[in-house]
Amino acid sequence: MTRITLHKNEEKRIKSGHPWAFSNEIREVAGEDTGPGAAAELYDAGGGFIGCGHYNPRSLIAFRLLAHRREDLDSVEFYEKRIAVALAHRRALYPAFATFRAVYGESDFLPGLVVDKYGDRLSVQFLSAGMDRRRDILLEALHRLFAPAGIIARNDVGVRLLEGLEERVEVLAGEIPDLVEMEENGLRFQVNLREGQKTGGFLDQKENHLLLKGVCGGKAVLDCFCYTGSWAVHAASFGAASALGIDISARAVAQAAGNAELNGLAGRAVFEECDAFERLRSLHHEGRRFGVIVMDPPAFVKSRKNIAEATKGYLTVNRRALELLEPGGYLITCSCSYHMGREPFRDLLAQAARLARREVRLVTARSQAPDHPVLLSFPESEYLKCVVLQAVG
Repeated sequence: MTRITLHKNEEKRIKSGHPWAFSNEIREVAGEDTGPGAAAELYDAGGGFIGCGHYNPRSLIAFRLLAHRREDLDSVEFYEKRIAVALAHRRALYPAFATFRAVYGESDFLPGLVVDKYGDRLSVQFLSAGMDRRRDILLEALHRLFAPAGIIARNDVGVRLLEGLEERVEVLAGEIPDLVEMEENGLRFQVNLREGQKTGGFLDQKENHLLLKGVCGGKAVLDCFCYTGSWAVHAASFGAASALGIDISARAVAQAAGNAELNGLAGRAVFEECDAFERLRSLHHEGRRFGVIVMDPPAFVKSRKNIAEATKGYLTVNRRALELLEPGGYLITCSCSYHMGREPFRDLLAQAARLARREVRLVTARSQAPDHPVLLSFPESEYLKCVVLQAVG
């Protein structure tokens, strides 16, 4: 097995539980196989064994730790056991659910692997060279544990480029229909596993959708960046007088309308294809007001270098949303960008309130659903912020 030795004093973070070693922390790489995805053992500068994992000389994240003891990283059994533990955790969380995130990368000690279960279909992502190199091994483990009707690889994500991998979508096993139906909180949704966002749907918001219950009854609700309508459909099901979803994607709006109809809510949940930034402005000019507004945009912050630009975008949409709130109304606002920290996000919301000349109070703050667990030694695993504010004046 390839042997990787760190520079002096570079082992502290990874020995504390963080699963990555960066290329500039590595002093020496020795072995017959030093190519992308090679199985490797990691040692500190004094020769002490740290653990084993996957090595990629093409990536800034040069080593991803899988185990603190020696393991056979090219055996089906190793990955089957790891995935089985992750699956058991989800079964305990959601015993009646057929749709959930079954494997969440580093948080399940399988860095570079994501597995989402949509009924009897799996949508997977091989985000590192190590996992991509072992796709056949991983597929065998998934077949043993899930016996799925189909598996699709949603490898159309930019992080693969950083690993020296190409972006692509491919069906790896069985059949993947154009639309797959899933259930969430007693509601039915159709998701596109081939072309939808992320792996097809947003499974991380399923518990946050319940925040609408009890606050939207009899009120007008606005769902910005609605995608396929999850927030708006939930609001209508919880008794909203009306729910308007807006999104720039014609395909998403059509699918959202179909999801409303699927649940018998087409009369109360309606959708518009438009630019959310512009529509927020025009709604203000029209004098429209809403009792609840949901702001769940795509990730504005793709990397640290565009934080300033992204902050401006978050500030603009939240200020405009607060201007549209009725007195006593609620803003449920989210950021799915890891680089937008929890405290900076709260600070910009406070600034948005000042610009909108609204007095607001924090009702609650949430994160992602527990099938996307956060590894405390790996802060990168917590990315979702969901904040509920009430306009008190």
